[in-house]
Amino acid sequence: MTEQMPDRTATGGHMLVQHRVVLSLGSNLGDRLDNLQEAVDALFDAPGLQYVATSPVYETAPYAPPGETLPEQGEYLNIVLVADTRLPPENLLERVLNIENSMGRVREVRWGPRTLDIDIVVFGNVSSDDPDLTLPHPRAHERAFVLKPWADIEPDVLLPGHGRVGDLAAEVAGEVGRRDDLTLQPPA
Repeated sequence: MTEQMPDRTATGGHMLVQHRVVLSLGSNLGDRLDNLQEAVDALFDAPGLQYVATSPVYETAPYAPPGETLPEQGEYLNIVLVADTRLPPENLLERVLNIENSMGRVREVRWGPRTLDIDIVVFGNVSSDDPDLTLPHPRAHERAFVLKPWADIEPDVLLPGHGRVGDLAAEVAGEVGRRDDLTLQPPA
């Protein structure tokens, strides 16, 4: 069962139910690992998110859907982060965008390089077709850089509408390599 985005007028902007959220983070400009660590720390600097797990770090080739132009750029470091929250989806999106902006994210070239990219992959069982926040993420089931790291920490979780994360990760193609030489610290 999926929920539509709830009306929070009576709850002061907080949801009464806790939701499991999955975030995908990537960076291919500057000190990529430091960018990811800074983003993880920033996500948990303010109240509202409870840390659950971080995937191992993966290195991945840049991605653009078939038919789209992929600008020349370096490889990404990617992770998946799992947390629990009572924040509304819109508030989490606002936090994510503020962190991206504070770290110099520029949105001038579609599929272009970036200091930081954070996607909300799933927000509990909430579904939304809002163009600003489509839930679950409409292309997560196609992306090795999301599925492979996620499968390392939650292989049996279901990606709504697509199946078990571990099965999806085994089926998806993509240039991804686990970087066991790189690690991130959990948020303090």
